[in-house]
Amino acid sequence: MPVALTSRTRVVASRNHVSTTVSGEAVILGMDDGVYYGLDPVGTRVWELVKEPRSLGEVTDAIVAEFDVTPERALADLIVLATDLAGRGLIEVAPVQPTS
Repeated sequence: MPVALTSRTRVVASRNHVSTTVSGEAVILGMDDGVYYGLDPVGTRVWELVKEPRSLGEVTDAIVAEFDVTPERALADLIVLATDLAGRGLIEVAPVQPTS
């Protein structure tokens, strides 16, 4: 069963891909399935951010600072994108760490 993603979920781009940016949009080749994926400019920025492990909250904060979007909408859209990317093996999801 997939992990439910939250703002505290940490994600990182999988090592099993090849990606580049063409005309401001990311093009990603998933090595597991041999399929090319394209991301729009906002998705491309997300992709750049998750090349290093980050929480979805950290990514949301960056997107809100750079684009005209509310934090709630940015997080909701990011969770959808991250779920899709994880399902395709393009990002890895780390379990949420309990708070102390």
